[in-house]
Amino acid sequence: MEARHLRYALALAEHGHFGRAARALGIAQPPLSKQIADLERETGARLFDRTRQGVLPTAAGEAFLARARRALQEMTAATVDAGRAARGETGRLRLGFIASALLDPLPDVLGRFGRERPDVRLELHEMASGRSTAALIAGELDVAVTLGPPRGAGAEHLVSVPIGHDHLIAAVGSAHPYAGQASVSLDQLRRQPLIVAAGEDEPAAAAGLRSVLGEDAAALDGATVARDVHTIIGLAACGVGVGLGPSRMLSVPRPGVRFCEVTPRTALPDLVLSFAARDRSSVLSAFLDTVRTNCPDVGAALDRRLSHTRASQ
Repeated sequence: MEARHLRYALALAEHGHFGRAARALGIAQPPLSKQIADLERETGARLFDRTRQGVLPTAAGEAFLARARRALQEMTAATVDAGRAARGETGRLRLGFIASALLDPLPDVLGRFGRERPDVRLELHEMASGRSTAALIAGELDVAVTLGPPRGAGAEHLVSVPIGHDHLIAAVGSAHPYAGQASVSLDQLRRQPLIVAAGEDEPAAAAGLRSVLGEDAAALDGATVARDVHTIIGLAACGVGVGLGPSRMLSVPRPGVRFCEVTPRTALPDLVLSFAARDRSSVLSAFLDTVRTNCPDVGAALDRRLSHTRASQ
């Protein structure tokens, strides 16, 4: 039994006449009569009474037609659903991200993706870079946004592209002596109590700070450890010390906090978006298309990496 048999039976029931039903279906009458007869043999029941008044469904026919309508509706829905899934309009995207990515560029990217793909279920997890890298490699995430490129066993199977560049800035409370300064030097920072991200959570950031402040920097050894940039800013506002973090912190001004540039200008590890090279899911492709649209320079680098990855597979 095929879908066309169901359509033929429904057309015959609607028109009540073989000739009219055949014309509506765009076929000749004899093939329609034969298909209905074949259908009745297959079901083992007479589905239509042929009378002088027209062709009428039997009780068995009415039962068959009710199911046939639902079956055709489900087939149509299945075709629609398959097309939407193929276009990345449905499904799930699991994203792990470092907190500072919520300052830029994730708000615009996620906002646009949500508007364009409202039926995709977004599962968002704020995670330190090391944890999100491990989860991505283990297949527990589809995308990770980390500080610095993923490292460790399995990272070679990921496609990674920088999506944000930062330099180091300092955050101080409004009562701090540096609050009126446009910039502070590395020498000044070495003499201050510092607030920094946890080294075990963000090893790339910790290594960068130790590189510029010195391996024996007492200020780093005694620094207050904060989980994310929002905590760094909050502790600086409380007068705990000088918060060190990415320049994207400038996008979240807070009463009682002043930001200072650090001289000489010190680059921080890039914000990096990564996903498994083997992942060919439509939802991931749709998400990457949104990244391309929102961040054209990122899109060009992404396409180059994808081309290189696929050529080597």
